[in-house]
Amino acid sequence: MPKSIFIFLPVFASFVFFSNPSFAQQPKKLRTIVVDAGHGGSDFGAVGQYEHSLRSNEKDITLAISMKLVAELKKQLPEIKTVPTRTTDIYQNVNDKARIANEFKGDLFICIHADSGPLKMGRRQTGTRMVTRHKITYKGKGRKKKKISTPYSVEEPVYEYYKLPLTRNGTSVWIFAAHKTSDKLKAIINEEGQNEGDYQIESGADTTSNALDYNSPEGRAIAQVYAKRYQEKSDRLASIVNEEIEKTGRPALGVNQRQMGIKVLQATNMPAILVETGFINNPEDEEYLNSEKGQQEIAEAITSAVLRYKSQIENNTNIITTK
Repeated sequence: MPKSIFIFLPVFASFVFFSNPSFAQQPKKLRTIVVDAGHGGSDFGAVGQYEHSLRSNEKDITLAISMKLVAELKKQLPEIKTVPTRTTDIYQNVNDKARIANEFKGDLFICIHADSGPLKMGRRQTGTRMVTRHKITYKGKGRKKKKISTPYSVEEPVYEYYKLPLTRNGTSVWIFAAHKTSDKLKAIINEEGQNEGDYQIESGADTTSNALDYNSPEGRAIAQVYAKRYQEKSDRLASIVNEEIEKTGRPALGVNQRQMGIKVLQATNMPAILVETGFINNPEDEEYLNSEKGQQEIAEAITSAVLRYKSQIENNTNIITTK
C-alpha cells in the first residue's frame, strides 16, 4: 500500500470515530484475563548455568509463578474469568498461546517469563602437571646436517573453566513494539466479530453500520486505531506493574519494547504484557524465583497492578482520540 494511504488512515479513522456516535467508547469492563506460563515441555527456556547455580529451568519457574498469579487473580477478582494457557509441563508454540487467548476473548494477556543473558567464562588454577617438551638443535652442515630432539620435563599449571553468574538482576516488563504492528492488526482483523475489544458499540445504533469489514479501507483504519489503543493500554498496565514491583523492594527495570518484537504479544487481539520476573543466571534472582515467598510476592504485585488498571479503564468514559 502506498505510504500516502498509511498517512491518511489515522485521520480517516478519527473521522469515523468522531462522526459516528456508534463508536463512542463505553466504560470498558474487564471480563477475561489470560495468563501464560512461558515455554514448557521440550522448550526449557533459560537454564541456570553459572557455577553453583540451582540449575533451574525457566519453564518450571514460569509455571509456578503463573499458577500463583491465577490463584491470586481469582481470589481478588472472583467476578473475572482467569484463564491459564497451561497448567502442566506441556509444549505450546507462541501461535498456540495467542490462539488460546483470542479464543477466550481475553481482555488482558499477561505472559510470565524469566530473563537471562550471555555468561562470561572464568578461569582458575587447580594444580600443576609435568609435561615433556623437546629442544630442537642441529649438528653438522650441508647434507650432513642433522636435527636433534632432546626431551626435557617442565611443570605447567592446570586450569579449569567455569561460567560466571550475571551481575544484573531485577524485574522488567515488556510490551509489543510500536513499529511491529502487522501481527497485531492481523489478530484484530482475523478476530472480527469474535471479540468486542476496547470499543463496544452503543445500543440503539444502526446495526447495519456496525457490520465492519476489517479488510476494507474503513475497517483497516479502525483496526489501526484498535492496535494503537492496545499499545497504549499495554503500556499503562506495564507501567503499573513496574510500580508495584518497585514497592516490593526489588529492582524495577522499567517498561521496554524489544526491537525485534515479541510474537506472542503481537498476535493477541488484546492489550498484552510480558513480565521478565528475574534473571535466572543471577544467584540472588534465581533463589528468589525458586522460593515460595518470591513467587507469591510477584503474583501479588501483578494482581495489585491489575486491580489498579481495572479501576482506571472502567472509569474512563472518554471518546477515543488518536493523539
